[in-house]
Amino acid sequence: MKSSGVVKVFICLVTLLFVLSGFAFGDTHTEVQAIDADGYGTHPDLFTFDKVIVEGILLNRPEFLLDPTPNEYVPYGPGGQWQIYIRGEDDDHAGTAIWMGQCYDNIPGGDGTYTDQEWLDEIYRLSNDPLTDYEFAPGDRVKVTGLLKFYRGKTNINERHSADPYNDLTIELVEAGAGLPQPEVITLDDVKDGNDNFIFDPSRLTGCEYYQGRLVKINNVSFVDASSWGPDADMEITDGHKTFPVKLGRGWGFRPGSSNLSEPFDVVGIFDQESASYIVCNDGYRLWVPNYDGNSRVLTDRAYGRYNLAGEINRDGKVGMFDFVWFADSWLECVPGSGGCGGGGN
Repeated sequence: MKSSGVVKVFICLVTLLFVLSGFAFGDTHTEVQAIDADGYGTHPDLFTFDKVIVEGILLNRPEFLLDPTPNEYVPYGPGGQWQIYIRGEDDDHAGTAIWMGQCYDNIPGGDGTYTDQEWLDEIYRLSNDPLTDYEFAPGDRVKVTGLLKFYRGKTNINERHSADPYNDLTIELVEAGAGLPQPEVITLDDVKDGNDNFIFDPSRLTGCEYYQGRLVKINNVSFVDASSWGPDADMEITDGHKTFPVKLGRGWGFRPGSSNLSEPFDVVGIFDQESASYIVCNDGYRLWVPNYDGNSRVLTDRAYGRYNLAGEINRDGKVGMFDFVWFADSWLECVPGSGGCGGGGN
């Protein structure tokens, strides 16, 4: 009996080890974003073909940051682009960008181009849970599996600019509607020194690196020059002493002439980096604001309609001719990744 019991225990242990050997343990965002003294990524899987797994809160809709419109014949550039940010939770004080491009053949070192239909299928796959077909939204808790690639100050998860199916990344739903995190309130003194230069700390315990990939809020600022307001605009805010770059997204709230912010205002956005150099990456920090909801006090999108009127499209509080103009202007347009454009084999 004793011998039989030992054999059973041994078999159970072997089975357990076999199961565990096939289980991929996740990385923290902090580990993924680790850098050296020059700001270059140091995660070991930047130099392998092993995929990493990260989990966190989805911060944005992809079409509010980059243009996903398919264009397989574009003569240069990546064609359609798709990008989201996943923020770590609890003690994992970091976040990671997830990026896709359509025309890798147009990128140095890239390999492959998705046809327009293949591109729509790809971003539909990434925008919906593979098990339930649930369409992801900001505030969802998700799990991302993919390869790492360093780009101008941050380590992204992407396909390493290759359409090879092995390089596919996957996104899975962990919890729908977990909720967007409260933005961390910071001041320009937290990220700029006395000479108005970026505070760079390679340990990532202070300064710009500490907030990279996070949702932050800066209070009581104004634009240095408000005239460049518009979709995808590069702007700058000031507290009267220091300045900081702000990148406006592609949301409907940034249409020309729509800025109604009273100064001073607050701003909420994703703390991002796109350094001037590809090797020494200690600059290029910015606050990326995906959309603006027209509230006049805070440069942000609170993700809900302000008025309970089904036909109130331009958010001015009444249904009128301007709503019809907006409706007509976007007639038959669709959001790539939503299924309305025919992605996902629909």
